[in-house]
Amino acid sequence: MYSWINMISAWAIPVIIVFIPLFAAYRKIPVYESFVEGAKDGFDTAIRIIPHLVGMMVAISVFRASGAMELFIGWIRPFFEMIGIPSEVLPLAILRPITGAGSLAFTTDLIQQFGPDSLIGRIASTIQGSTDTTMYVITVYFGAIGIRKASYALKVGLISDAVGFVASIVVCYLVFA
Repeated sequence: MYSWINMISAWAIPVIIVFIPLFAAYRKIPVYESFVEGAKDGFDTAIRIIPHLVGMMVAISVFRASGAMELFIGWIRPFFEMIGIPSEVLPLAILRPITGAGSLAFTTDLIQQFGPDSLIGRIASTIQGSTDTTMYVITVYFGAIGIRKASYALKVGLISDAVGFVASIVVCYLVFA
């Protein structure tokens, strides 16, 4: 099973990179012109999301610097250790829906501390790839296009993050333990 996962991951990106332009050419879509048009629109979007991005970064900094994250993790740690979830990855479960850069930094620290081939390193990497920055997406992108009622998207996003967190741990135990 491990060799299949390695083979799929080695070929997935090259296949996608080759397939998309070939499919676009088959459909007679001007690939380069479409790319340039999208890049132009991307600059306008980047300018619109800067205020929302700054607000989100301030909120994340306050959450971490105030000690609220450590307090919350201290409360939930005994329950997660009781059901067999390594307590070292709990901060990642909290950080990942909030910030991509913060969760990546935490994942990097776990990999440096425990090693990339350790169970904790693999769980952290799988969580990083299986969950999303839900709060960031809702704050920045929904704010940039003016969506004010994001409660359903928030619920679905956080539930999918929780499912991704649990599934990452289960898959890593099944494949690597």
